[in-house]
Amino acid sequence: MKIAVFVDFHGTIGGEGTEDVRALTLYPFAAEAIGRLNAQDLLVIGITNQSRIARGEFSLEEFDLALRDIRQELAQSGAHFDAVYCCPHGREDFCSCKKPLRGMVDSACAEFDIDCSRSYVIGDMGMNDMVLAKNIGAKGILVLTGVGQGSLSTYRHTWQDCDAYHVASDIAEAVDVILADVKACSFV
Repeated sequence: MKIAVFVDFHGTIGGEGTEDVRALTLYPFAAEAIGRLNAQDLLVIGITNQSRIARGEFSLEEFDLALRDIRQELAQSGAHFDAVYCCPHGREDFCSCKKPLRGMVDSACAEFDIDCSRSYVIGDMGMNDMVLAKNIGAKGILVLTGVGQGSLSTYRHTWQDCDAYHVASDIAEAVDVILADVKACSFV
């Protein structure tokens, strides 16, 4: 079974100052960090809530175009997502895929042979990303980019029943932690 790294979009790989995926700009260190995961043969799977689609602010086709641009930007640095899963629903839709629910991860597990107990979730929102990690039995790494600082302070009550495995300054540090873990476990 493979190890997967489930990676949030906004606030984790980029998008500072905007919640619109069409305007998402990768952090300068994001592509290199994802590339380091790719080089170790870890699955890198994007998971993103996009409730603006449900609200009619943009379409699924516009999301797909934005995703194509993100994939091209990653490819220029030799990095890639093995898959990307998007929840286009609002809370009122009562879907099973909106983080922190596990629907997107379950879809990934159906497509790939993933061991969630050895996998990771990287994100900036405790109430979505760290709770998802707990829900799937993975290690959650909270990044302080995006709304990560607020997740640790103002919004800590929204995920008070779980803890992050690690708090990292950004995705580059999160990848350092993951690669050190994987290396340490390969000798066991």
